Amino acid sequence: MAETLHIGRKISRIRELRGMKQETLAAELGISQQAVSKIEQSAEVEGSALEKIASVLGVSSEAIKNYSDEAVIYNIQNNYEGSNNHGPNIGHQFNFNPIEKLVELFEENKTLYERLLQSEREKVELLKHNK
Repeated sequence: MAETLHIGRKISRIRELRGMKQETLAAELGISQQAVSKIEQSAEVEGSALEKIASVLGVSSEAIKNYSDEAVIYNIQNNYEGSNNHGPNIGHQFNFNPIEKLVELFEENKTLYERLLQSEREKVELLKHNK
């Protein structure tokens, strides 16, 4: 149960999930890579240091404190892998019937073509009468 309270390991996992190296985190914090390594081995991290680390990782200090691999896995499984709740941005939601729209365009083309054809017939008639 001690592992669930180990803040350093949680920082390490979140950093890894973000695809960030210790060197990058260290540079952002203005400390050495060895200092980051030491923090990640610490069971506890001082409040202001945790705030800075959280900021660089793009999460809240509460998110670090409450982090668990199980929660992340649960979240991924329930929000991404075969979930029925795909949200509004996945798939295409038409507020019109695309087939009806296509038929409408064909009808419009047909009407334009018929007008063009009628115009050509009128030209031909005019040319016949002018001869």
